[in-house]
Amino acid sequence: MPRLVVPLSAPEAADPSRFGAKAGNLAALAHAGLPVPAGFCVAAQAYRIQLAALGLEESARGVFSSEDRPRARRCALEVKLGLMQGAIVPEVREPLLSSWLSIAGEGRPGVVRSSALVEDRAGSSFAGQFQSYLGLESEEDFLTAVRACWAALWSTRALRYMATHGLDSADTAMALLIQPLVPARVAGGGLSRTAEGEMLINAAAGPGSLVAQGEVVPDCYVLDRTGKLGESALGRKYHAAGCVHGRRAFSRALFGAPCLDAEQIADLGLLMRKAEEIVGAPVEIEWALDDTGIKLLQARPLRVGPAHVPDDVWSQHPRLNGHPSGVGWGEGRARVVNCECELESVAPGEVLITTVAGPALSEILPHVAGVVAELGGSTSHLASLARERGVPMVLGVLDATQRIPNGSRVAVDGVAGIVRWVP
Repeated sequence: MPRLVVPLSAPEAADPSRFGAKAGNLAALAHAGLPVPAGFCVAAQAYRIQLAALGLEESARGVFSSEDRPRARRCALEVKLGLMQGAIVPEVREPLLSSWLSIAGEGRPGVVRSSALVEDRAGSSFAGQFQSYLGLESEEDFLTAVRACWAALWSTRALRYMATHGLDSADTAMALLIQPLVPARVAGGGLSRTAEGEMLINAAAGPGSLVAQGEVVPDCYVLDRTGKLGESALGRKYHAAGCVHGRRAFSRALFGAPCLDAEQIADLGLLMRKAEEIVGAPVEIEWALDDTGIKLLQARPLRVGPAHVPDDVWSQHPRLNGHPSGVGWGEGRARVVNCECELESVAPGEVLITTVAGPALSEILPHVAGVVAELGGSTSHLASLARERGVPMVLGVLDATQRIPNGSRVAVDGVAGIVRWVP
């Protein structure tokens, strides 16, 4: 029987059919000598063994096969709770714990990341749909994170995403990555090829989750194909505050200092070009910088769209600039939303103007003509989903919710990163 857990350095770790494209791409980068944190890949077969051992296979098949929607929801809940609460069978638990001790022995924190078989593929990135668990220190927390990653395949958000792509959770499985925590001083993402044929790097101080979740406006550095630095823009930090509904909102921005120096930017540009060669296509990467240098954390296929030539009439109206998602042109009525609590007010065909480009917005992407947000950057998870769906999006647009009038006619250029409106 093939091993359920293998080192990331093992040749077989690059097999996406066993370990998912996320783990497979990382293994390929590591095998080529690129700076990838060491770790282990947990095969999707471990998930399948656990599912069968808990007697959850019938419930799994009932989620998409049943026309009875209440029963389908019950089946999904049974699978999710079963995976979260059930004891991990010894044939899976033992290699899991052995790998964990190799990663997180002597108090070193580790991480568990999803690598579903349907994830990080062209046309179905699942960006931000599953979970990563960082800073795990105890065996109990590690096993809980493993269960939670398995169960995330049956979350409401993931099931909706699958339904829109014609996928069935029962036909796929969840592989995992186990790695040491990178104590990031700076982290972010990068696009190896923009619509203009350039490279783009996003960076912010702290862990990469801030950039991925769209909670900051990152630095933006643009390079040509030789790695020469062109235009750049400093990121902005927002202060968190409570919204009127008692949830988190964000106040006005403060400009920060540059996160990367010229040498670090050039190194990232070189790594993106190498990753593109290894993957065989343009890539979107996630990376982190600690005291020892840059580490690559992810590389997924990248889709960007051609530039749109707008009608001359739009050039006569006010404009704001931001970080482009990389695809699309859209026009519609502006719907200004100040926090996620108000998303239900967004009607089909409207352009959403909001503060935070967080994961909650993924559910309305199929219905809107475009998205404009004050926070976020070109390499956030939401921008990845927008590229996948062809939805025009511009992020990091300063004071968008204050300057663009609710109900005005808005045009969103997701390639150029420009928003215009008719006052």
